[in-house]
Amino acid sequence: MKKKLKIGLAILLTVSFAGCTKEFSELNTNPNTSAKVLPQNLLERALIETVSNNMERSRVITNELMQVTVNTLVEVDRIFRYDIRRNISDAPWNTWYTQLTNIKDMYNLAAENTADANSKAYMGVSLILQAWVHSMLTDTYGSTPFTDSNKGKEGVYTPTFDDQKTIYLGMFKMLEEANTLLNGAKNISVGHDPIYAGDVAKWRKFGNSLYLRLLLRIAHKEEVADVVIPKLKEIATPNNASYPVMMSNDDSAILRWTGVSPRVSPWVTLREPSWNYPKMCSFFVEKLDKTNDPCIGEWATKIDGIYEGIPSGYIFGATPEGRSLLPRSLVSSPMMGNILNYAELQFILAEIALKGWETKQTVAHYYEQGINSRISYWGKTTGSYLTSPAIAWNENETVEQKMEKIFWQKYLALFMTDMQSWIEYRRTGYPKLTKGQGLLNDGIMPTRLFYPLTVQATNLQNYNDVLSKQGEDNLQTLMWWQKP
Repeated sequence: MKKKLKIGLAILLTVSFAGCTKEFSELNTNPNTSAKVLPQNLLERALIETVSNNMERSRVITNELMQVTVNTLVEVDRIFRYDIRRNISDAPWNTWYTQLTNIKDMYNLAAENTADANSKAYMGVSLILQAWVHSMLTDTYGSTPFTDSNKGKEGVYTPTFDDQKTIYLGMFKMLEEANTLLNGAKNISVGHDPIYAGDVAKWRKFGNSLYLRLLLRIAHKEEVADVVIPKLKEIATPNNASYPVMMSNDDSAILRWTGVSPRVSPWVTLREPSWNYPKMCSFFVEKLDKTNDPCIGEWATKIDGIYEGIPSGYIFGATPEGRSLLPRSLVSSPMMGNILNYAELQFILAEIALKGWETKQTVAHYYEQGINSRISYWGKTTGSYLTSPAIAWNENETVEQKMEKIFWQKYLALFMTDMQSWIEYRRTGYPKLTKGQGLLNDGIMPTRLFYPLTVQATNLQNYNDVLSKQGEDNLQTLMWWQKP
């Protein structure tokens, strides 16, 4: 009996903290061909589970914080009012760390079999995905397990937390190695790759585009600027064969839902009230309407011939009128599984050019290219949108006005993309959101999520240690890259 109890406790610790070994025995058994799962068998499942989680976090958390929707179903625990329960943190943390186990196993299994012609490709893809998932973790919580993460099989049940500087430099190292491994690598299994159908060249472009996203996020930090800015300039140089990036919408990293298992959108089971009670926020839908944005019909419903949203952050008990909703068509849309699209990359390059770190193309070039690709991504045409006064690029405007234009468009390009628009708002302050009178948290946009309660329960010493270095476990402690 005691022996069984010890085994049970070990399993509990492993599953509850950082997803170290959850479902490991199941995932490492291939019922069809061999005793050990192959790298390709881990790829599809890890991507589907991660993107599904990201879509739900975007719908429930990011949309509410970033004034896309306002959830009027209940009066308490309203995220749009910065009233965030601690257990909101559990799902993203648990899913991301669980899938990191699968993603790291993909690398290790490929590395064990270097005779396989695809080994370098799977190792490179794994490193890109590791950097992607770790970036979401650290930009959501702050310091997180990185060096010691997902080592449950090695007996590490209480991993230490790495600071954000260490994590960012570690992610850059991953992306450098991935770029080298994928250079000339053989294409991987088409059937197991729901993003690029096995095209390794596109994976390499995605990895370097992700590299630019992360470099730009910390380029303002003086302590790393001498490393970050030269690398940012190098990758941003047009047509750099050493670091190829996305060249069109066809290169966008999107898990396109087919409706055929297992590639079924996680939202297809959502019914009223889960889908219909969030109303469109007036900040989002009314500006789209005012600027005649071609995508408005894809993102919001028209009621009685008009788009009508409600203001975010309203006073407790004073729910305003407003009827426009998210369209039901988004539930099964193949475009909702976005990871990083070409339009986002163009707005990244526009900001880089505006700051003088890339001078071979104009800011206007990237800005307009980003708008065109954002709109065509949704199957629409730009028409006269680019020439309207509120949207047209104007070299005579101030830097702040130009940044506002770039980031409004980037905000739209990041529609339903995990936590990215919230992360970018915390970095830049754009777009300039409205401030309702009913906001909690001292009216301060939450800077992070709480650590899950399981972290305190299973890793208390390291939890206390990270708080002594990073700051309190609340919604106002700044990210490293937010601090002066």
